[in-house]
Amino acid sequence: MTVTLSATLAANEDIERRRRAGERVLHLAFGEAGLPVHPALRDRLAAASARNGYGPVAGAQDLREAAAGYWHRRGLPTDPDLVVCGPGSKSLLYGLLLAIGGDIVLPMPSWVSYAAQADLVGSRPILVPVPRGEGGVPDPGQVAAAVRQARADGRTVSSLLVTLPDNPTGRMASPELIARLVEVARELDLIVISDEIYRDLLHDGSLPYTSPADLAPERTVITTGLSKSLALGGWRIGVARLPEGAYDLRSRLLAVASEIWSAPAAPVQEAAAYAFTEPSELAERVARSRVLHGTVARAVHRCFEEVGAETPAPQGGFYLYPDLGHLRLGGSAELTKILLDDHGIGVLPGHAFGDDPAAARVRVAVSLLYGETPEQRLTALTSPDPLRLPWISASLDHLATGLRDLSRGRREPGR
Repeated sequence: MTVTLSATLAANEDIERRRRAGERVLHLAFGEAGLPVHPALRDRLAAASARNGYGPVAGAQDLREAAAGYWHRRGLPTDPDLVVCGPGSKSLLYGLLLAIGGDIVLPMPSWVSYAAQADLVGSRPILVPVPRGEGGVPDPGQVAAAVRQARADGRTVSSLLVTLPDNPTGRMASPELIARLVEVARELDLIVISDEIYRDLLHDGSLPYTSPADLAPERTVITTGLSKSLALGGWRIGVARLPEGAYDLRSRLLAVASEIWSAPAAPVQEAAAYAFTEPSELAERVARSRVLHGTVARAVHRCFEEVGAETPAPQGGFYLYPDLGHLRLGGSAELTKILLDDHGIGVLPGHAFGDDPAAARVRVAVSLLYGETPEQRLTALTSPDPLRLPWISASLDHLATGLRDLSRGRREPGR
């Protein structure tokens, strides 16, 4: 098996190298929340820094209770004994693949690590397209056909995965689509893994949100964390909510965890327990973040629309997934190279997300536009009009100019 560096991490390192070499590159390739840590969380982490012992494999009791409360407030009563904590939801997803076993159905496109993790554990992913205008949820009819065919071929298919709202498209799947998928999961006896790490970053609070756990609590695992809503990606903490009565799955997941990460970092768990209680100052921070992400994502969306790109309007998180096929510049790899080399715009190619390599679709992340320093990012977060801040305005001008030049087939002088 050949394992390569994650496409997002590889692109981030390449862009940083170019910047250090003096190139002007607009960084739209990395899905980091791009905001400073709230002081209350820093204080909690510092106060817990003396905690250096191993904790329970499932995570500290106060963190599991806080996470259970987080889901309860969202209409999902949760047994803390069915909450498992890990060093990031990414680790938990990997552990779940090992604990569940069998092959998995993934949306196409979907986050780069899903298929890579499946390959690592020997699970052959089945990629099923997402219906037009939706995001993160594969077409239920095609799921049913693909699973039946795979089983007829002798494969064991045990699970399917959804992302709500989605990375890479920034779209939120409709309740109707999720309901249809849940019925297919029941019919085919599939466990649903619902990655809901962007749940609290829906731009429009009135947009309906349906988790598969609302409709099928007996077969849905939810994963989430604090890396997106509270910009704690580097702290590496995540939680999983297991299905009702899934104590066998819990035992298998804890067995995997005990051999891979033993227990999440104790000081980080202390801060995370506080975060999941959602005190007012952190709830306000998440609300401000949601507004900033939506405001900048819509501005970037307008830049792509102005050059004729087919770009579904962003609804959550900080992503867009434009299709520039009308320019006839090649597939996603060729388009990504042209954008970076000729126009100083760094994005990720759609094929990294399992999409058709011939399609000219790219994933755009807007969250590193908020500023180069913590002071700039905090200013962006608190500004009544962040688009007027000079560093954000300059970045949007760079993008708009680059896209216009791209659409005219022009190259920047000296590039």
